[in-house]
Amino acid sequence: MKRIALLGASGSIGTQTIDVILQHPDLFDLVSFGVGTRAETARNLLKQFPDVSLCAVKNETDALSLMKEFPDKTILYGEAGLKTIAESDYDVLVNALVGFAGFAPTLAAIESDHDVALANKESLVCGGELITRALALHGRTLIPIDSEHSAIFQCLQGNRMRQVKRLIITASGGSFRNRTREELDSVTVEEALAHPNWSMGAKITIDSATMMNKGFEVTEAHWLFGVPYEQIDVLMHPESIVHSMVEYVDKSVMAQMGSPDMRLPIQYALSWPDRLPLDEPPLDLAKAGTLHFSAPDTERFPLLALAYEAGMKGGNLSAVMNAANETANAAFRNHEIPFTMIEDIVIGAVHDAPYGPLKTPGDLYAADEWGGEYAAAKIRKLN
Repeated sequence: MKRIALLGASGSIGTQTIDVILQHPDLFDLVSFGVGTRAETARNLLKQFPDVSLCAVKNETDALSLMKEFPDKTILYGEAGLKTIAESDYDVLVNALVGFAGFAPTLAAIESDHDVALANKESLVCGGELITRALALHGRTLIPIDSEHSAIFQCLQGNRMRQVKRLIITASGGSFRNRTREELDSVTVEEALAHPNWSMGAKITIDSATMMNKGFEVTEAHWLFGVPYEQIDVLMHPESIVHSMVEYVDKSVMAQMGSPDMRLPIQYALSWPDRLPLDEPPLDLAKAGTLHFSAPDTERFPLLALAYEAGMKGGNLSAVMNAANETANAAFRNHEIPFTMIEDIVIGAVHDAPYGPLKTPGDLYAADEWGGEYAAAKIRKLN
């Protein structure tokens, strides 16, 4: 029985993780979890999973209410609550938090000698250097949940990293993959949130539409697998059947394929190195028909090129980029700025930021604050 701590339990990845746990009650047990403002989700999970000992919510008022209803449970709140869960007693942390808020729990879990199944890409985009250092120091394992990185992880099994020539990350192209550059000026939030393939949270769906998410995935792959940016390529693949590929020195290319369902990479992260049955329809390639691939247009998607630039320069720039993007993404979803202004703000932040190394978490938090404030100032000028 593997004891699971789950952060972000009420989000898309979190709810699908719960589904995987319920499919294999003899193998996985939820012992602690964190949610945001959805106190009703916390209430339902506390009733559903009797072995849960710790729960964290965002607001103190929700925590006090749950304490009265569940006096035998430890109910926490805020960032301190998430950190306490990350440092508690369990076997694997599933970090499904969205945004930079996921970094501190990831680091806390590793430093308290836990393995992490990671769906929070910002942990590595912003603090990859610090996370990698902590993993080596504590001898822990980081298993990817993102479908693209899970695909690469699966394609690497049984092979030697020194024989890898390049990683190939596939991209659906997001909600606007068939729109011209000129058509993007007037797109709406509702249009941006209508992803053609995947069911995801609002923030990541917008990031998919700008291809910022794919840029994050390039950075994440660099830190996860120790592969130079020059050996990581992105390939447009609108069907989202091939989740990513690995090319080896003998020119053999291994691909992992499957239906666009996040339960597969979630389950593999929890069961690795074993594979378990999964209750979903099998991939029918005859029904899927022709699969298409093409090179990305970085003029059409400038944030993808920016992620390479920031990652190669290193230091604090990826953290600045992420913070500016989080603020601009939220502003677009709140109808404060047009879609293409997200790109302008994020590019400006990276190019205007004072460069600095990331030696400590304090350096990282300073970069995050700078990037967020830069974006907020640009947005205020428009409103």
